[in-house]
Amino acid sequence: MIRKAAPEDASDLAKLIIRAMGTLANKFVKNPNDTLRLFERFTALPANQYSYENMLVWDDGAVQGLICGYNGAALHRLRDPFLNYIKLNEGITIVPEDETQPGEFYIDCLAVFPHNQGKGLGRKLITALKNYAASYNFKKLGLLVSIRNPDAKKLYLKTGFEVIDKRTFIGDTYEHLQLAIDLPPKLQ
Repeated sequence: MIRKAAPEDASDLAKLIIRAMGTLANKFVKNPNDTLRLFERFTALPANQYSYENMLVWDDGAVQGLICGYNGAALHRLRDPFLNYIKLNEGITIVPEDETQPGEFYIDCLAVFPHNQGKGLGRKLITALKNYAASYNFKKLGLLVSIRNPDAKKLYLKTGFEVIDKRTFIGDTYEHLQLAIDLPPKLQ
């Protein structure tokens, strides 16, 4: 079943975020052995882009997948705590390009543990987040997908996303995809 994430899910959430980010996750720490600790910290805290507050999870008795999304207009407010922490505690200063913008409900991460991939969980999580965004009158979902991740891009295109443009983000090339959300008549 799909449910809102909770602070006690932090360990699984962190593992899934690292899975979604790939090598990008290690750019935020000096020692890659500290990556999991960093994301466990932030998934358990409120008011940041990796917070449990921004996540839906697939739970079959244990967390098997997640989708993390938030209002694109809140990007700087949500990512500043994370960037400030890595600057103070890791000595790493990163000034990332904006990955989203106002008017877009942004999918920051989507991941499913390997033993559950290919079962439609990713699609179900996207649908759940789309419905959540629609309940707040958002008319589009957006995300960045690495040009080195054609399998993820294929999933998004099958789900109805369209490529909008290419963007550089923290030194790598990504495609910006969007999905139009058809609002129910009462929300238009």
